[in-house]
Amino acid sequence: MTIKQAQEAVDQWIKEYGVRYFSELTNMACLTEEVGELARIMARKYGDQSFKEGEKDNIGEEIADIFWVLMCIANQTNIDITEELKKSFEKKTKRDYTRHKNNKKLQK
Repeated sequence: MTIKQAQEAVDQWIKEYGVRYFSELTNMACLTEEVGELARIMARKYGDQSFKEGEKDNIGEEIADIFWVLMCIANQTNIDITEELKKSFEKKTKRDYTRHKNNKKLQK
């Protein structure tokens, strides 16, 4: 599935099952909530915290939830994520062409 196909599938799901998109502001709050859920799992798996009883290591699920809400926001604001991602690659490549290679902190 391409990103464009995923955006279209989310839009179809919203129209079929979701009644309508939540408002942009509500979706931004939902995105923040989903990022927080990923942060909680990351803190337990890779940080100093331990999992509480009943919690599970579901990083993939949380990342998918984040992507879902991002696609909702993109759809309702008429953003083509594929095109914007292409622009982002171009910008980062031009800006950071040697930056990371020359960063002594990243040297092995």
